[in-house]
Amino acid sequence: MSKLSPEVAHLCRVDPVMKRLIGQVGPYAIVTRARRSPFESLVRAIAFQQLHEEAAESILKRFRALFPDRRFPRPADVLVAPAEAIRAAGFSRAKIAALQDLAAKALDGTVPTTAAIQRLDDEAIIERLTAVRGVGRWTVEMLLIFQLGRQDVLPVDDFGVRKGFRLAYGRSSMPTQKEVMQYGERWRPYRTAAAWYLWRAVDAAKRRMPPAV
Repeated sequence: MSKLSPEVAHLCRVDPVMKRLIGQVGPYAIVTRARRSPFESLVRAIAFQQLHEEAAESILKRFRALFPDRRFPRPADVLVAPAEAIRAAGFSRAKIAALQDLAAKALDGTVPTTAAIQRLDDEAIIERLTAVRGVGRWTVEMLLIFQLGRQDVLPVDDFGVRKGFRLAYGRSSMPTQKEVMQYGERWRPYRTAAAWYLWRAVDAAKRRMPPAV
């Protein structure tokens, strides 16, 4: 590899197994989506829960069509929208309750604005956003990584992260969340990059699998 990024240089220095994985995968190339507000990101996360991407995107398209004058509805728009109209767009009643709670918490400041969230540390963001109905720690960690670009997030509840750890470190069984968290202390302050490389380890294993007969 040529000039190493700070994340890659650190991981290579502190962890020979990660160094080998990095050599196999190549440069760190995470893609973030900074233009979405926390509110929009969480609406999308709620829509995607337990659904395939295509189905969730179709629901979101119909949902956004309920508010034709806006690129994306605001919290106040969601609260005044008839629940049956949102239901007709494809949201379940449980997800409608989550959307309404999200909108209310965006209006009262629990869910911060795009500007305000930049001033909060990771754990403060997790604490505030998991107060929203239907939003768990993993969802917020994905927001931290892919929207805010935070560098030190290790989503140990993510199956792909733990599977990637098992593959990269030659484990015979799936590691626990605690084991990955403890091992990952050496990756600080660039645990996001480590997680990204563990995801790539899973991708590489899939490419090596023989085709189904």
